[in-house]
Formats: sequence, structure tokens, C-alpha cells
Amino acid sequence: MRPSGRDLSELRPVSIETGVTKHAEGSCLIRMGDTHVLCTATIEDRVPPFIKGSGLGWVTAEYGMLPRSTNTRMRREAATGKQGGRTVEIQRLIGRALRAGVDRVALGERQITVDCDVIQADGGTRCASITGGWVALRLAVNKLMKAGAVLSDPLIDPVAAVSCGIYAGQPVLDLDYPEDSEAGVDGNFIITGSGRLVEVQMSAEGSTFTRAQMTELLDLAEKGTQQLVAAQKAATE
Repeated sequence: MRPSGRDLSELRPVSIETGVTKHAEGSCLIRMGDTHVLCTATIEDRVPPFIKGSGLGWVTAEYGMLPRSTNTRMRREAATGKQGGRTVEIQRLIGRALRAGVDRVALGERQITVDCDVIQADGGTRCASITGGWVALRLAVNKLMKAGAVLSDPLIDPVAAVSCGIYAGQPVLDLDYPEDSEAGVDGNFIITGSGRLVEVQMSAEGSTFTRAQMTELLDLAEKGTQQLVAAQKAATE
């Protein structure tokens, strides 16, 4: 039995509320159970120096956790003068994931920055950030298309992410914090709407796993991300 009472292959309740901020070109608040992430997308008519003049667009991301997103207060990273290694790793992951679904030629020489701010954390914050980040990106690109700033849709395939793991000897979908903290194996799966893998992060957290178990987790992740892609489409149509 999972602590939440969910079936092994059941996602936490998912909701995606769009248009939650006034100024951002695209925004949403994604809730996956008790993990809540505010995602905003900002369009700028500039690109990083390393692609300037190439005609290619760029999608990047920033990630952060609010001080009381967890059960005890964390210091703001700004107070320490630098981002932690975990933060840097996660925001690079989000950027890579979102770019996998983008035709950068069609986007044109502009940058879209997706900011993911964790309001409340209960496991799976990076996965929720990717899933919600895509919605914010979709809404921002819709504005570009409506304004005639792009000739064709630069978003070629939705991108969603979900965690899976081995908890109490069983493969489970969408780990919350009680499961994540006790899981023998933990993995994050980023998959496109057409079922193509973008990135898989898997590690043994106390017990090793077999190839057959990895396949079971991948099967769960495919099921979960398809449900998340459906939620993304419902939120943006």
C-alpha cells in the first residue's frame, strides 16, 4: 500500500491553471498533488552570444524553491550570493527538456526564458516544472503566432516529465515525498507527446535494480506522461 493510498500506476491529482500572472507572455500554476509550481515564460528579442547571427532561437529555464516550499525554511540562494549545485542542475535539465520539443529555426532569433518557482514541494518538483514549463511556453508561442511574428508553429512536440521508482519492492508512478525519501530506486523520465525519450535519470538509492525493473518503470512513465500531455493540451486549447 502506498502512503497516499494510490494504485501503483496512478498519478497524483493534476491541475494546470493558466494565465495566473499579468505580465508574462505565458504562465500557469501546475499542481501535482501537494507539489505546486508557478511557471512563467518571457519572450525577448535577443539570443545568447554563442548563437547570435545564426537565425536560431533559444529556450532556457531558471528554477528556484521559495523559502517555505518545504517543511522547514530554506535560506534564499540570493542571500548566499550563488545558486546551489542542485538548482543549476535542475534548471539546465528543464531547458534541455523544453528545447527537445522546439524547432529553433521556426522560432527565429529570439529567446524564451521559462521561470519555474516552486511554491510548495512534495516530491517531483523538476518533473512538475518541465510539465508546467511546457504549458507556459505553449501559451507564449501562441501569442507570437497570433501576432504573426513566426511563420509556422515552432513547437513540434509536447514535452512532459514524471518520476517513477521502486517503493517497498514495487514499481510505482509519480513519487511523492514520503515515497521518494524511502525509495530503493528513483528515476525521472522526460518523454515527448509522440513517445520519444528526451532524458532518463535513474539511480539506485539503496538497492540495485534489474533491466526488467527498469522496463517496468519506463512503461509506467510512458503511461503517466501521456496523461500529463493530455492535461497540457486541455489547459492550452
